[in-house]
Parts: sequence; C-alpha cells; structure tokens
Amino acid sequence: MRLNLLSAAVFLLSTALASRNTVPEPDVNGKYWIYGEGISAAFVPYGASISNLLINDQYGIQRDIVTGFDNASYYGIDRQHPHFGGVPGRYANRIKNSSFELDGVTYHVLANENPTAAHPDGLDTLHGGPDGWDWRNFTVESYRNNSITFSIVDPDGKEGFPGQVVSYITYTLGKLTWDFKMVAIATTKKTPIMLSSHTYWNLDGFANNETQSALNHTFYLPYSGQRVGVDNILIPTGDILANKRGSVNDFWSAPKQIGYSFSDPEIHGNCGFNCSGYDNCWLVNRDQEGPYDWRKDGFVARLQSAWSGIQLDVYSDQEAFQMYSCNGQNGSMALKTTQGLFDNADFPRTIPKYGCVVLEVEDWIDGINRPEWQRGRKQIFEPGGDPYVLQASYRFSINSTVTGA
Repeated sequence: MRLNLLSAAVFLLSTALASRNTVPEPDVNGKYWIYGEGISAAFVPYGASISNLLINDQYGIQRDIVTGFDNASYYGIDRQHPHFGGVPGRYANRIKNSSFELDGVTYHVLANENPTAAHPDGLDTLHGGPDGWDWRNFTVESYRNNSITFSIVDPDGKEGFPGQVVSYITYTLGKLTWDFKMVAIATTKKTPIMLSSHTYWNLDGFANNETQSALNHTFYLPYSGQRVGVDNILIPTGDILANKRGSVNDFWSAPKQIGYSFSDPEIHGNCGFNCSGYDNCWLVNRDQEGPYDWRKDGFVARLQSAWSGIQLDVYSDQEAFQMYSCNGQNGSMALKTTQGLFDNADFPRTIPKYGCVVLEVEDWIDGINRPEWQRGRKQIFEPGGDPYVLQASYRFSINSTVTGA
C-alpha cells in the first residue's frame, strides 16, 4: 500500500509536468486569481504565496486583508520580505543548532537566524534555511476558477536536508472559505518534513482610521491551555508550559484583544530577548474531548476585528498553532495599492510594528530535536511510507459584536 502511494505520487507528478503548458497565464502583475462566493484571492509561484485576499466588511466595502506585494516580481527582488504568505519548508519554524539526528546520523542544515561573531550565518535555522521553500518559485500544476495547485521538487541535500521531497500545495475557495491542503512525499531518504502557511493578516485592510495596529484584533485559542517553552532566541527548551488563566499567554479561557496584556510586565521578553509581544507556539489539545472531526467539531483559532466586522475561524488537523504579532515590522514595508488610507499623514502607507498578525497551523516546533515529545510519526517521513499531509479551512464571516476583553 505504501509503495502504491509513492508510485501514485510519481505518476501524478509526471502527468502534471506533461500538461504544464495547459496552465493559463497569470494577470499583468504575475498573479493567479481564484474566486469563491463572497471571496477572491491571488497567488504567486514564489513560495506558493497568497498575495491578496478580498472580502467585504460589515459596511459592504471590499478589504484586502493579507500582506504582500503589488507585483509578483517584487517577491524575488525585495529580500527583506518576511516570508509574506508563503509555505515555509521543508521544515517550518526553528531548528536548534541547525542540526538534528536521524537513525544515529547527525545532519547539519544551513543556519540563517541569530548571527554572532562566532557564528556569522546564525545559531539556528528558521523556515528551512536561507533558501527555504518560501524563497523559491513553485510550479503551477493546475489552475481553475476556484482552485490552484503548486508543486516543488526539493533535491537531496538542499540546505543540508537528506533526500528528495516532492510536494503539492492546493488552495481552494468556497463560500467565504479558503481551504488548503499540503502534501509532501519523501522519495529517496528518511527526512523531516513540517510545513505551514505563513500568512500575515490585518482584518481591517490597514484602512482603520483610528489605528493601523492589529493589537485591537481579538484572538481566541479554545484548546490551547499549554504552549511550548522557549529560550531567549525562541528555541524550544523541551518544557511544556501552562498558560494560566488570566496570564499573558492565556487566549483559551476567553477571547481577548492581542494587545490586552501589553501592560503586564510578563509581556516583556515573551517573544524573545528584548521583545514585547507574541511569537509563541501553543499546543492544540483536542484529544481531551475524544474523537473529533477537525472539519466540523470546532475551530482551533479565531481572529476578529470589531472595526471591519470581519471574523476568521481556523479549522485544522494540526496539533499546534503559532501566532506572531509582527513585532519585527518597523514601517519599512509598503502597503499594496489595495490597502490602507490615502492622503492621510497620520497613517503612512507602510506596515507598522504590531500592524499585522501571523497565524501558523503546524505541528510542535523543533519536534525533531525533542524525541521525548514523540512527534516522530508527525514529522519524520521515509520512502514507501505515508506522505506528510497538512489540511486547514479558513472560514470568514461578518460579526460586528466581538466578545472578550
């Protein structure tokens, strides 16, 4: 059965490659638009990234609620972009010491974060390395009015990872829904795989005439009473920490605005050394309720804006969830022409610190270096075995009555 899965994957890839010339051309900005009911979105091959997501707010005004660039060519030119809307791979988030062990062999992958004099390239690896998947062009394999599929072939040894991996990323729009499925197959050697969607959100489309901040967005993680403990460069320590009721990282007991706890001293250093905000991995503890269907038995995260009335409910089959409050933004990234206010000196057409929020469905971060967590079946894959699969459904609605602090 497992060999048949691999054979099927190879057949699908060869079939897709043979029919590549039938894929329609992108628009004048290099974007592929797809459409659902009440929703439309644009994607680019660079990182298999979402570039625009348009829905109407509570006043019927169309808002573009994700960050990106106006033209697809900018993604490869402007190297300061922080993984806008892409698929980080082949291993999302951080890898301690840029190394891991498989079957007694230690593998060293390329470092790209936290450089020091002794380690000029960095102390760890973030999102697959300096040339991770969201810095590369994918292939458009199929393209329909409501769906697009990208693929990438990641060679053996790329960024130091063992074995070739073939991956397909499919995005589909429905009735105010954005669904995605990520499949990756290890074809030649055992290797770690963990993917995610690294989309930056501002549910006001940066058009709020009171604030450009996303700290006024309300956030809720109903199954996340625990989080992964990290050191001051956000590398997991191996500890699983309790998010005590009322604490800075408590988003499970009730919804609250992302900025609600910013007056609490605990917020300082919460996202690393000298950092105030969030860049944390919460666990999704759904098993407490017994068997569940991830598609219909409750969202794992909710993001809301009272100003626009837009509400996003995230359904996912993953067992962790990272939220990043855009602590690193500094006003140097320009907004798209579809976003923001014009001719208003109080609101520059750039992304300010805390002006967005990243939501990442994924597995436990750096699980490959924490065997005591027993994440092997979720993060280590081999030829002839089951493929890696990530599925999520982002469901939008209008709800001007936002609950919580």
